[in-house]
Amino acid sequence: MGIWFTEHQTANFGITAKIKQTLAAVKTEYQELQVIETEEWGNMLVLDDMVMTTEKDEFVYHEMVAHVPLYTHPNPKNVLVVGGGDGGVIREVLKHQSVQKATLVDIDGDVIAYSKKYLPTIAGALDDERVEVKVDDGFMYIAESEREFDVILVDSTEPVGPAVNLFTQGFYAGIAKALKDDGIFVAQTDNPWFKADLIHQVFKDVKEIFPVTKLYTANIPTYPSGMWTFTMGSKIHNPLKVKDERFTEIGTKYYTPELHYASFALPKFVKELTE
Repeated sequence: MGIWFTEHQTANFGITAKIKQTLAAVKTEYQELQVIETEEWGNMLVLDDMVMTTEKDEFVYHEMVAHVPLYTHPNPKNVLVVGGGDGGVIREVLKHQSVQKATLVDIDGDVIAYSKKYLPTIAGALDDERVEVKVDDGFMYIAESEREFDVILVDSTEPVGPAVNLFTQGFYAGIAKALKDDGIFVAQTDNPWFKADLIHQVFKDVKEIFPVTKLYTANIPTYPSGMWTFTMGSKIHNPLKVKDERFTEIGTKYYTPELHYASFALPKFVKELTE
C-alpha cells in the first residue's frame, strides 16, 4: 500500500496522497513544516498538516491571486505580498512589465528557505532584482505603511496560528491605509463548502471599507473541496470593467481574459454569502 499523507480538512473529511519520500520535516518558530515528494502532485509544501502548494497545481492559485487585481489596476508599479513565502505569487506579479518593485513579507523565514531548496520552479523569482524579501509580521508591516502600494496581495494560510490576524477588519482597514488612492487588494478567503461563515464575515468586513468589493473563485484540486474563493477590495477600479486592451500574453496556464470575467460568476449558494 505504501505511505500516504492525509490532510483532515474537517472532522469527517480529508484528502490523501501517496508519498514517495519526505524531503524535510521541521518545527519552525511558528509552525510544523514538511516538504513531501508525492506520486501524484510532485513536491508538496505542508504547514501544520495542511497542504499549502504542490508543483502540479500551484499555478492555479498563484495566477488567480495575482493577475485578477494586476490586470484590474491600470498601472501597478509597487506591489506587496503578505505571506506567500513559497514565492509563487511573486513569480506571477513579476510577469507584469509595469511592476517596478515587489515586496514579500512573510513571518516565517523557514518557509522561504525550504521553498527555495525544494520548490525552485515556484520560489525562483524571489531572487529577482525587483523583489525585496522581508521576514516580518505582515499585520504589523501593514499597520506601519501608508499610501505606499498600488496592489496588496494577501497569500496567507488558513486563519489559524500566526495567520489569525490576517482575517480581521482591523487588518483590512490597515490595508486600505497602506494602499494608494486607487489601490486594490486581494486575499484568499478559503472555500464555501466548509468555511461559509468565514467568507460571509470577510466579505462584510471588506465591503464596509472598500467601495468596490467582489468575490471570485478558482478550482484548486488539492485545497479543501476544490472550490476556492478570493475577496477583492478596490478603492476605484472594477474588475468587471477592465478594457480588453489591458490583457497581454504573459505565459499563464489557468488565467485567461475570458476567465477573468467568468470567475466572478458565482454559484447561487456562494453568491448568497455576499448578501
